[in-house]
Amino acid sequence: MATSGGGSLRAIRIPGRHGYAVEFSPYKPSTLACAVSQNFGISGCGTLVVLEQNEGGIAVRRSFEWTDALFDVAWSENSENIVVTSSGDGSLQLWDITKPQGPLQVFKEHTQEVYSVDWSQTRGEQLIVSGSWDHTIKLWDPSCGKSLSTFTGHENIIYSTIWSPHLPGCFASASGDHCLRIWDMKTPVSKLVIPAHQAEILSCDWCKYDQNLLVTGAVDCSLKGWDLRTVRQPVFELQGHNYAIRRVKFSPFHASIVASCSYDFTVRLWDFSKSSSLLETMNHHTEFVCGLDFSILTPGQIADCAWDETVKIYTPSCLSLP
Repeated sequence: MATSGGGSLRAIRIPGRHGYAVEFSPYKPSTLACAVSQNFGISGCGTLVVLEQNEGGIAVRRSFEWTDALFDVAWSENSENIVVTSSGDGSLQLWDITKPQGPLQVFKEHTQEVYSVDWSQTRGEQLIVSGSWDHTIKLWDPSCGKSLSTFTGHENIIYSTIWSPHLPGCFASASGDHCLRIWDMKTPVSKLVIPAHQAEILSCDWCKYDQNLLVTGAVDCSLKGWDLRTVRQPVFELQGHNYAIRRVKFSPFHASIVASCSYDFTVRLWDFSKSSSLLETMNHHTEFVCGLDFSILTPGQIADCAWDETVKIYTPSCLSLP
């Protein structure tokens, strides 16, 4: 596995593995988890790769193989060593990254690919939400052997499921049916349905500073901001990508900054409070960029991963401290 460091960009190549998701540890600023797959996720196995930043670049701390493609990854909010991944075989896997053997648990109820998984940020709860190509969302407690609830309503693939960082038991989902939905885990019917785009929505995220604000990213190449109190029109719309937007993330340190990655091989930083909203474009990949995350422990630091077999960590100049 080739690594490079120096300057503000650190990179590692994971040969034969195409990146789908990357997430910083919420406990250790140097640690990341990455979900990667053989053959662009179409066939073959998947790998959970645990990475460590160091002065020389990025190193592989440990890797775990799964029998099908891995599409998403999330850290436990209760234990610094526990990670959940989602797979093309319809299952979720719970891993202890300190133990070299296979997963602690496997949850298999979805009937098609599981494209999204997220761990509740309410530390009093051990809850995971997953979204699948089978058009369903499932709620899981890792201490139970089966799902707690199944949510239906979307009419196409569910690409993104994300817990609210503000409201316990509330999560959002984005789908190929062009809709963003808001859910309360105690109710089987979604609280709010927003026809957010006239195209498949591949990603959504909650603002860390405003419980009513979400962003969506879609195949129509646009990002849109939604105020849940007035959903007839987006509160902002950001244009600039040339192909579908695969993942969107709000900054944990800047209330009006959003990052997006795309099938146009770029990562872009935006400030939706400004008339000239595009802050910076990163062109350091040669294939689809699928994974993107902000560090919550190192201000301004971003990680991304792409189908060019690389994971990169950097601080964009627009987010660098003076």
